[in-house]
This record gives sequence, C-alpha cells and structure tokens, in this order.
Amino acid sequence: MAVAQQPSRPDVYRLYIDGQWVDAASGETFENINPATGEVLGVFAKGGEEDARRAVEAARRAFERWRKVPAPRRAEILFRAAELILQRKETLARQMTQEMGKVLAEARGDVQEGIDMTYFIAGEGRRLYGYTTPAEMPDKAAMAVRAPIGVVAAITPWNFPFAIPTWKIIPALVAGNTVVFKPASDTPWMAYEFVRILEEAGLPKGVINLVYGPGSTVGETLIRHPEVDLISFTGSSEMGRHVAQVAGADLKRVHLELGGKNAVIVMDDADLDLAVEAILWSAFGTTGQRCTAGSRVIVHRAVRDRLVDELAQRTARLRLGNGLDPETDVGPLINRAAVEKVHSYVEIGKQEGATLLVGGEPATEGELARGNFYKPTLFVDVKPQMRIAQEEIFGPVLSVITVEDFDEAIRVNNGVAYGLSSAIFTRDVQKAFKAMRDLDTGIVYVNHGTIGAEVHLPFGGTKATGNGHREAGAAALEVYSEWKSIYVDFSGRLQRAQIDEVKVD
Repeated sequence: MAVAQQPSRPDVYRLYIDGQWVDAASGETFENINPATGEVLGVFAKGGEEDARRAVEAARRAFERWRKVPAPRRAEILFRAAELILQRKETLARQMTQEMGKVLAEARGDVQEGIDMTYFIAGEGRRLYGYTTPAEMPDKAAMAVRAPIGVVAAITPWNFPFAIPTWKIIPALVAGNTVVFKPASDTPWMAYEFVRILEEAGLPKGVINLVYGPGSTVGETLIRHPEVDLISFTGSSEMGRHVAQVAGADLKRVHLELGGKNAVIVMDDADLDLAVEAILWSAFGTTGQRCTAGSRVIVHRAVRDRLVDELAQRTARLRLGNGLDPETDVGPLINRAAVEKVHSYVEIGKQEGATLLVGGEPATEGELARGNFYKPTLFVDVKPQMRIAQEEIFGPVLSVITVEDFDEAIRVNNGVAYGLSSAIFTRDVQKAFKAMRDLDTGIVYVNHGTIGAEVHLPFGGTKATGNGHREAGAAALEVYSEWKSIYVDFSGRLQRAQIDEVKVD
C-alpha cells in the first residue's frame, strides 16, 4: 500500500490566535516525542498565561460576530472541515500513531470518529431544535430556543487526540460559541492539524484559537479567566475536581468527562470465545489507555477456570511494538511517567495478594527499549476492594474477580467510585434486561466489550466519571447552548400570567 506523502514540517509549530499563527510570548518551545521510538517529531511553541489571555480576548471579540452567523452557514464550514478530514484520514492516522503510539488501525478509527462527529453535528446546524407550546393567555405565543453561551475553553487529553477535540469543539461551534483549545502537551501535532483544517475550511478569525502549554499555566489561566464562560475538560477525576472547584467559584458552566473502572461480566451461560475476544480488545486496545478500558473481569465461578486459561494464553501472545508495524497488537504507553505509574500498581496488586499470571513488568527487549512499553498484564484471585480493582490504572492491566451468581456480579460492578462503561456476556434475556436496568454506568453493552461508541448516542457516565453532562449525540448541544424562553403577546393589552382570569365564552 502506498504511504501518503507527509507534508513538510515547519521549524516550529506555532500557536493560533485571532486567525494568525504566532510564536509564544515567552519564545519558549518544547519537543514532541514518539513514545515508541524516542524520535523527536517536532518542536512546538510553549504557550503561557499571556498567550492564553490573548486567545480568550480574541475569542470574546469573535463571539459577537460568530453568534449572529446563521446556524446553517456555520454548519457549512464544518461540513467542509469533515470533507478535508476524510481526504487526509490516512496521513492523520499515521501522524497519530507516531505521536501517541496506538496501532494504526486504532488511529484510523480515532480519525474516523472525528469525521463522523463532524458530519453528524454539522447536520444540527439545520435543526438546533427548540420548541413551541400553547400560551395560557389568548393572542400570545410561547417558545423556547437555543442560544450560544460564549467563550468555551476545550481542554483535551492525549489518548484520543483527534476524536475528543471534535466531540467538544464541533458542537460548541455549531451552537454559535467561540473556542480556545488547549490540547494535551503529549499530542500537540494532532491539535495543530485539526485547527489547520478548520482554518482551511473557512472558520473566521478568532472563532477557534489554539494554545499549547502546561495545564499549570495555560489550563489554569483558562479555567480562572472571567471571560471564559464554559470549560469542557476530559482527564483525571482528581484534576476534574480542581476544575470544578475553581470554575464553580465564578459560576462558570463546567463539563467534565473523567475516569472509569469498567468491568466485563461473564456469566456461566456466556459464549466464552466471544467473551475472550471482547475482553482482550477492551483491556489492551490503546494499551489500556482509554477511559472505557475494561480493567476488571467479573466471572461466574462455573466458567472461571476456562476463561482464565484462555485469557492467559492469549494475553501472553500479544505482540508489543511500533503501532505502524502491521504485526503489532499493543503499542507503547504515552510516556515514561505512565510506565512508572502502571508498574507501581502492579507492585500494589502483588502486595495485596493478587496472583500475577502474565506480564507485570516493562518491556525492554531490543527495539522496545527505545520506547515506553509495558507487557500486557493479567491478575487473578483479585478481591473487589483491592486497589487494583478500585482505582483507574490507565494501562494494560486486567484483574479477574470471581463471583457466585448474577446478583453478586452486579454488586461488584457497581461497587467502585466510577460509572462509565459496563458489559455483560449472557445468553439469558432476563439477565440481560436486568443488567441493562441495574448496571450503574452511563454506557451498557450486552455481549460486547466495554469500548466502542457511536457518535449519535450520548457518551458519559455516572458518579466520579463526570458531572452529569454528556458528549456526542444531540445531548452534546445541551452542554454548549442555553435555553431562552420567548413570549410574544399580540393582544394589544397587558396580560398578567397567573393573575388575569381568562374567560371562555
């Protein structure tokens, strides 16, 4: 297969503020590193407080113009952006694999999700439905319409460096908001390419602004800036609490998508071959670096041994390597700190008394020594209250918990702080429907793993997974728009609701 021609790289990837590509005010830069090889992929401007403030000011000025552009016209620009992403899908996917490590097939899926989201939400430009109702007075009309909120700070993670920015930015734009985009410092290249596409599609200056830089400076400035009206943040629950506390003090709207500790339940009547395939994909896809990763298996004792034997054999055969190699099953972790964190949890698991069957150490053989690789890891004899069964590890570590029956499986699934995704494998329709009712997660799968979402359905979770808002689907518009109720009285007299008596002849 022919490899798409890589575009020439600039000497320094600049910030994008008020329609211009500019250097950071400090002149500082940072390197973008391939986590599989250690190669420097590019040098990026390192934004700071002054850059973040300038971006917010540009977005505020642009908002007064952009909110008055008819929504169908806003959507036409986004449709053009979707076409450009589609044309560049292979190049973007290869760049993503180099930048964050996921295997190429998954990187293509990440870009495709961005394409799907952009097409889908652009379609809302000709809907953005409000509603009308009968008024309680004669000669009076009553309706509710959506209005934009203002300046949105979109703070995104590195694990889905193309899809997640589209989840936040595209709904914000179609609703008439302007955006300051702060991507994770581990994946600035994808952010650059995405904003370049929006610029090429015709987005007016100031409507989208891009500032790379640390959360401690750029992110903190955005969440505290009085001219930022909404913060949309995806990341750790710890950081999410901080965002909520700081922004909440100023009554800003806050949208949080945080952690997960997702489980796959395998009942005694399950299709075990199907369950094994789904568990491996859920646990080790994206090297376990997904908020929806299946990090727990809750298995009925009757099938526990057969399931564990197969999982152990298959896990041991997974091939680590560069995600551009078609033979690779599992890519690297994002950075060295992630390797250290995952290994610390493996040590905790062993200290807690869990049995380590497979993996449990960094992979440093041959070419793997150049990158941030960790061997896919399988624990058994895990108790529900162990830390490895309660806390988000965000790496290729899977814990198997044995239960006696369906009711215990549901209790164990729900017995964690998070509530993002859950799955159950069973042939019993009664158990399936009870699980759909009783699993306390925002996403429930039946006879499928915990990962994989479609852009036309709401995405998000319960408890410590977020603050109740949803991404994707029409529900995304609830985050990025305000309801405005409008009453039009054409009676020619003052009618006082709940006071005037309406006579019916």
